[in-house]
Amino acid sequence: MPSLQKARQRMDGAIEALRREFAAVRTGKASPALLDSIKVEAYGSLMPLNQVGTVSAPEPRMLTVQPWDKSMLKAIEKSLRESDLGLNPSNDGSIIRIPIPPLTEERRKEFVKMLHKLTEEARVAVRNVRRDANDEVKQSQKDEGLSEDDVRREQGEVQKLTDQYIAKIEELMKHKEAEIMEV
Repeated sequence: MPSLQKARQRMDGAIEALRREFAAVRTGKASPALLDSIKVEAYGSLMPLNQVGTVSAPEPRMLTVQPWDKSMLKAIEKSLRESDLGLNPSNDGSIIRIPIPPLTEERRKEFVKMLHKLTEEARVAVRNVRRDANDEVKQSQKDEGLSEDDVRREQGEVQKLTDQYIAKIEELMKHKEAEIMEV
């Protein structure tokens, strides 16, 4: 059935978006994805950090940025300092080192609250897909003359799919929360 397939694709999209959001949340460990949201003033426009240099994690509590153009060092360092990540980069003339400080208990709790908000947004996205799929089923009842039993069966399938994706979201949330709260 095409509408169920379309619903599955859209729900997969919601899960992927949540994974990307979660990757940008600090866990106390160095992860290049942490800097994905950083934009750098480069060549007259704002560019993502990963488009002006190589971001790597050589140690568990250290990130490095190797700019492709040495003249970008100051701009990259400035963008990192001004970000809301609370990082303190240092520049040795060819590479930027960013020590990742351990998270305080208070900061961990703030991140968990943010995770809960992101998780709820993903749940809402999945429920919106369910609503759209159910509307499609009702529309095909009118257009194609589906029987009441067929409509109920189709809506049951959509609900099963929704439950599976909500469970996936919960699993991602539990995993990321455990990652943040581990000391």
